[in-house]
Amino acid sequence: MYWLVGLITLSLLGTVGFGLFLDMRPARANPDLPRWLRRTIGTNLVVFVAAEAGLLLASVHQAMAASPPAVTAGASTTIGVGYGLALIGAGLPTVAATIAAALAVAPVGSAALAVIAEKPEAFGRSLVYLGLAEGIAIYGLVVTILMLGKFG
Repeated sequence: MYWLVGLITLSLLGTVGFGLFLDMRPARANPDLPRWLRRTIGTNLVVFVAAEAGLLLASVHQAMAASPPAVTAGASTTIGVGYGLALIGAGLPTVAATIAAALAVAPVGSAALAVIAEKPEAFGRSLVYLGLAEGIAIYGLVVTILMLGKFG
């Protein structure tokens, strides 16, 4: 499992290095990116996603197989790597849902402001649409809470 963490770390360092490279030599100056650059970006993305998926699957499997740490009076408990990574993985639905909600609220909110500027009586209707778009984040939070309940 530690080699997956190392692979993810290397992939993130590669992404930071690529960002610094583009900061020093902007891609706008040369709109045609070289082939090696496109392959490097694609390979980095594939390695990161595959390592992250493998790490989450391994950690959730390990956390489900292990018994929850027992809490006794005055004793400190230790949480293993698998259990900690499973807790991080349980938070991912909230992360994905809030990003999706932000992508949904942005155009709906700007359109609602434009409609309210022209027709103030449409405020209530536009507020309903904003609430529906924001509901996506609440669904992600509910899924995370349900997953945390399974970990004990």
